[in-house]
Amino acid sequence: MTGERFRIGFLPLVDAALPVLAHELGFAAAEGLTIDLIRDMTWATVRDRLLYGHTDAAHMIAPLAIATTLGKDRPAIPLAVPFVLGLNGNAVTFSTRLAAETGLTGELGDPTRIGAALKKAADARVAAGKPLRFGVVHRYSSHNYMLRYWLAGIGIRPDHDIEIVVTSPPFAADALAAGEVDGICVGEPWNSIAVDRGVGHIALATAQIWRRGVEKVLAMRETVLDERREEVEALVRALHAAAAHFIEPDAAAESADILARAEYLDAPRDAVLRAITDRIRLVPGGDPVHYPDFMFQYREAANFPWRSQAAWLYSQMVRWDYMAFSGGEAAAASNVFRPDVYRAALAGSGAPLPGASSKLEGGLDEPIGAGSTQGRLLLGSDRFFDGRAFDPDDIESYLAELP
Repeated sequence: MTGERFRIGFLPLVDAALPVLAHELGFAAAEGLTIDLIRDMTWATVRDRLLYGHTDAAHMIAPLAIATTLGKDRPAIPLAVPFVLGLNGNAVTFSTRLAAETGLTGELGDPTRIGAALKKAADARVAAGKPLRFGVVHRYSSHNYMLRYWLAGIGIRPDHDIEIVVTSPPFAADALAAGEVDGICVGEPWNSIAVDRGVGHIALATAQIWRRGVEKVLAMRETVLDERREEVEALVRALHAAAAHFIEPDAAAESADILARAEYLDAPRDAVLRAITDRIRLVPGGDPVHYPDFMFQYREAANFPWRSQAAWLYSQMVRWDYMAFSGGEAAAASNVFRPDVYRAALAGSGAPLPGASSKLEGGLDEPIGAGSTQGRLLLGSDRFFDGRAFDPDDIESYLAELP
């Protein structure tokens, strides 16, 4: 296999790092691949390019791959996810006005305490006939589901007590500056850019809502996976090598230099570097604070497509689309994630390969060893902020217990 080409769509976000670095640093070439990167500004365009064959694969928000497969908002086209590009890496940012109303400080506070202050502000705005409005990057995004999960858990009813609208990541800071939204939930570097521009204060990292929550994935049409299986496995190996390099401390500066370039993020290098090194500037002019694993790219088999993570996203789709649970849809959603392809690609490489394809989500307080068919696997805390755990084999009971 030589010279095989993959056209990969992406949005200008730090978690597009792995395909960019696989291309720029030779990891793709080492696998006999050429990557052409195609930059877009909205997730809808990334999806449409993929569906109509303008790209072969995409950096994509995980729930959108599931929604596309299930035919939400458009005719169904099955997608496959053989690789996770990252966990977490997003934040909830308040406008400067809302930050003052809720008493945000220059520290990452407790989600419940911040939530209580936000509920008070939200109730006051509803009483005044001008509900708070938050922007998320797509209806079918982890940003939307993480934000809604937190709001519901602190007693704020999404779509009743607060409005949630869609804003493209590169324009999120502009929406805050224009007063179109009171808050955003978006990926880096766009929270940091809002802070550096003086139009926002970061309230929470989404890792505080769900530690180790699935975020971006490599998605492709199922037919492409079937027709190009050997090449897809080579792409998985290239991305895995890029991920291992990306987390090396001495690689951060070079990675930031590459990602900040105009053809990729077209963003300030310092904001990109802060995200890569888990440092977040919460308030304008403040010193960055270190939040370990703010963005999680490699350790603990972070790139493994756990079907239980897809199942949790489906549970939130049921919840927030106000639709009935379907066992068939739940199975189809889980099967979008393809751990079988991941294992086949990395067999014999020494990379830890989980023995299971699904697990209890949110059940770990402390690091624990996990069964693997290859390598040693240690899984860290994956708690939800409210202490709930998600059993992918009993989604209906889980949904019945949610507020």
